[in-house]
Amino acid sequence: MQAFDIQRMAFDETTPEFLAEVALRCLFTFLLVFIFLKMTGRRGVRQMSLFEVLIILTLGSAAGDVAFYHDVPLLPVLMVFVSIMVMYRFSTWLMDRFQKLQTWMEGEPLILVSEGLFDWDILCRENITHDEFFMELRQAGVEHLGQVRLAILEVNGTISVYFYPDEQVRPGLPVLPAKCVKSVVEIDVEGDYACGMCSLISTLRPSPEHDCPRCGNRKWIAALSHSRVS
Repeated sequence: MQAFDIQRMAFDETTPEFLAEVALRCLFTFLLVFIFLKMTGRRGVRQMSLFEVLIILTLGSAAGDVAFYHDVPLLPVLMVFVSIMVMYRFSTWLMDRFQKLQTWMEGEPLILVSEGLFDWDILCRENITHDEFFMELRQAGVEHLGQVRLAILEVNGTISVYFYPDEQVRPGLPVLPAKCVKSVVEIDVEGDYACGMCSLISTLRPSPEHDCPRCGNRKWIAALSHSRVS
């Protein structure tokens, strides 16, 4: 093999027909990765837009291969970059012209907590686990949901939290790790309890078991009601 052989580096055995095939393969990859990212949810693309992740994934392999392997010609790699850029520009142009398409492709902010309670349907649809969500809230200084007026899942996967003033804090589900709270089925002491699944607050009397009227769960956690510590 001769080093710096321009013919081999740029073309190798590439034909115009193969370049067209490369463009088609790029379209297939672009759509495949986009669909995968949409299905996995916005938490999988945290702090980046869906299209930023899409470009990184689709271009990363092409850039790496041409840098390391002598039998990967330059021209098809250039075709990959051009094709992906054209598809990206076309997608952003469509989104600028059609608001509904932009909402479908990039999503919109979703309210996960409103007035101290989960929006249970959205939490399930977005495939967000309690542990993951509670970790985000703890990092924002939340101890229980009664402190939270609104928690919004942004389009880049981050969560924005808006708090109640101290005098308006209400009883809420603790967001502490499982080892720091105790869930019970049998209620021994009357008081305010939070459903361990959907966060509904109920005043319960001593009883062997209570079904949550919102989600049917039978595990309850004593609700907290103290204000935030600055």
